[in-house]
Amino acid sequence: MLSLARYIADAIALLLSVLLFLAYRERRYRGSGQRRSKSHLPRPPSPAGKLPLVGHLLKMPTEFECETYHRWCQELTSDIIHLQVGSTSIVVLDSFEAATDLLEKRSSIYSGRPRMPMLNELMGWDFHFAFMDYGDTWQVEYSLSTLYKRLTHDNYHPAAADRMRPQLIKSARNILTRFLEAPDDVIANFRHLAGQTIMAITYGIQIQLENDLYVLTAEAAVSGLSTASVTGAFLVDYFPALKYVPTWFPGASFRRRAKEWRKLSERMVTTPYIATKKSIAKGGHPACTVLSNLQKLETQKDKAELGPYTEDVIQKVSGTMFTAATDTTVSTLSSFVLALVERPDIVRKAHAEIDKVVKPGHLPDFDDMNLLPYVTAIVKESLRWKEVLPGALTHMLKTDDEYRGYFIPAGTLVIPNAWAMLHDEKVYPDPFTFKPERFLKPDGSLDGSVRDPGHACWGFGRRICPGRYMAYSSVWITIATFLSVFDITSALDDDGNVIRPTYEYQSALMCLPKPFRCSIKPRSASAEELIRASAAQSAELVMDI
Repeated sequence: MLSLARYIADAIALLLSVLLFLAYRERRYRGSGQRRSKSHLPRPPSPAGKLPLVGHLLKMPTEFECETYHRWCQELTSDIIHLQVGSTSIVVLDSFEAATDLLEKRSSIYSGRPRMPMLNELMGWDFHFAFMDYGDTWQVEYSLSTLYKRLTHDNYHPAAADRMRPQLIKSARNILTRFLEAPDDVIANFRHLAGQTIMAITYGIQIQLENDLYVLTAEAAVSGLSTASVTGAFLVDYFPALKYVPTWFPGASFRRRAKEWRKLSERMVTTPYIATKKSIAKGGHPACTVLSNLQKLETQKDKAELGPYTEDVIQKVSGTMFTAATDTTVSTLSSFVLALVERPDIVRKAHAEIDKVVKPGHLPDFDDMNLLPYVTAIVKESLRWKEVLPGALTHMLKTDDEYRGYFIPAGTLVIPNAWAMLHDEKVYPDPFTFKPERFLKPDGSLDGSVRDPGHACWGFGRRICPGRYMAYSSVWITIATFLSVFDITSALDDDGNVIRPTYEYQSALMCLPKPFRCSIKPRSASAEELIRASAAQSAELVMDI
């Protein structure tokens, strides 16, 4: 009872602080004699329940936000709605058409990022390319964000992603042994794969241990990121002045959490980079993006040129890669397994296609991609069925705009509802059922007329994920390799009864399925032999970055 009373007291104290701040802000604003510019056009439709001062604050969903946004859009019969939280204007785009019109066709003014005081200012994630604003500084040659953009593109454009394929194959084959030895640890196994892949590609560090310090630190940092980057997860994002509240103040637990998360993000960026530089100095360090970038830095110094290859930018761009390639990969691969637990028909079709294309005693390679359309359809459906980023990443409008007769003021936060777009029944009939066939023609080839899930799952406009080519390749080769040797079925309890999965997911920026039970076994004795030999095969694969 004491802890409950303390929680209530903290909440009341914080709410009073917010109201006092708003009242002071409004009084000061009115006293200045200024007037906000207003268009004669109406705002997009809004759900009922808007209150004075706080607006829709008390109605804002706290979990699975995009499902609530979609329900509001349906109730208002509009694919664009407006929300007001304090002085913050929010617009939700619920359709592919609206997102394309604004985030793609008008990307020059819709590519900003919100201030995000919790994430950028308190937790120290302002180094991350994805959370940088897209404003005037982006137009200045060699400004910080431009350097980040150029360096990220140099390392992860399609041709660069192709050079990483040997490591992607190696990681996909190494994970087979882990599933053979610990088939119940689905999510943990895929976490190891993601950590191994990105640490090798970025730093040349080979992860072997289950509890690797680099991976554990990065995962803890990403966990805080996933929580704090959801729009409105913390009141300080709506009322930035709250960031000055002392950590001891009632209701200021967010300040204490931010302090701990900041330590983790700093360690995530600096620790593996320092270790890699020391190893490079000794000689013989394996190929990786840090080594390649440092070599280019030396070349630029010799030529006295300016460019993106500064050590500070190299370190920070390297640090962002774990966040871009861990939970995203883990989420998609875990959803793939979960989707097939009760779908033996899909597993059998995939087995038949792979057996027809891949020679006995071999594992799939990227050369087989064009010959495995059903496997590719499974990959596409895995990206669509349970999207990794339901609300993508929030954009911010830079200037006043008008759309479909509605006025959208500058500074508006724009949330693209990727969840709604990927579950649009007009585009994907029976959208909540896992159906790879939706991406195939009657003859079994890929159907290019069906909207690819990439239209929503990788982001929008100028803020589209620069690592999407590598991420897709990683997911494809892992799924193809996994299906070539394993069978996926329902788990049984001690009495032989089928354990049905609940299909429950955690609500966060990047959605992961909650731990689930299933049965993962080698398809045959020869498949088991191939799994055990796969580690030796993968050891011969070397990247050329």
